[in-house]
Amino acid sequence: MPVISVRVDKRVKEILEKAGINITEEIKRYLNELAWKIEIKERIERFKKATEDIKPAEKGFSAKSVREDRESH
Repeated sequence: MPVISVRVDKRVKEILEKAGINITEEIKRYLNELAWKIEIKERIERFKKATEDIKPAEKGFSAKSVREDRESH
C-alpha cells in the first residue's frame, strides 16, 4: 500500500489528538470518500455521454404502455 505524508501545524495535531481523533483513520476515510465521489462523478459523465443520443419517449408513451399492459391480463 502506498504511503502519503501530510504536514500539519503542531497546534492542529495537538488539538485533534486531545479530542481523541485518530488522525490517520480520519485522513484515510476522507480520501476514500473523495475517491468514491470522483468515481461516481466520472460514471455519471460516462452515462450521460452514452445516453445523449437517445431520443426521449413520445408524449403519452408511459400511460399508453401501462394501459396496454393492464388490458393484456
